[in-house]
Amino acid sequence: MKILISNDDGYRADGIVALYHALKQVADVEVVAPEHNNSAKSNALTLHSPLYVRQGENGFRYVNGTPADCVHIALTGLLGYRPDLVVSGINNGANMGDDTLYSGTVGAAMEGYLFGIPALAFSQTEKGWAHLDQAAEFAKNMVAQFEEAQLIGKSPWLLNVNIPNTSAHLKNAKLCRLGRRHAAEPVITQLSPRGETMYWIGNAGEAMDDGEGTDFHAAKNGHVTITPLKVDLTDHENVGMWSQNLSKLKVWGA
Repeated sequence: MKILISNDDGYRADGIVALYHALKQVADVEVVAPEHNNSAKSNALTLHSPLYVRQGENGFRYVNGTPADCVHIALTGLLGYRPDLVVSGINNGANMGDDTLYSGTVGAAMEGYLFGIPALAFSQTEKGWAHLDQAAEFAKNMVAQFEEAQLIGKSPWLLNVNIPNTSAHLKNAKLCRLGRRHAAEPVITQLSPRGETMYWIGNAGEAMDDGEGTDFHAAKNGHVTITPLKVDLTDHENVGMWSQNLSKLKVWGA
């Protein structure tokens, strides 16, 4: 089994180092990750400036671009082969609910999925890398079991996984839907040394839809959360409603 590893915290991040050492016990693994932290870059690709690939002191290759850049470059020429699995993480903090739309961790995994390769995005539910060894061990065991069950190398799929920061035995994983957050906290303003106003994006809002069955609920109760993701953003439930409404408007055709 050949695995491509990436992340959004950068190639030196504790999470990707732990993930690499865990997964190399069960597969041939290569790392292609961003040079610097690229959190919240989602699926962004760099189209208007050149990208460079270099090798770090830890042996990992890194790119001066986004997480999606890293996977895209790897799959379209850098590796020279097609991996069986793309794994992203382990992220420093949760990626649940609306986070998945912004997450560079999920974006890297999704890039693999878009190329038709099964992909996993791993995150810890709290920041700080506490008990990272436990999370990496879970990731390794999950990948090994998926391989044994012949789920890898078949049709593509994309799973978002959040692992509690704990040294205790992990509770059973829960298959969940994405929850929802409240609106983000207000923007933070500061004055620059030159008297100009600077704006910093506020923190993510609290969970709004966190009832039973959501990733927020499962994580709050100490479970690993697993959520299957897809790329189709079509609002299928309201296609009929929009068809009726738009048919009444005189904005179509000549």
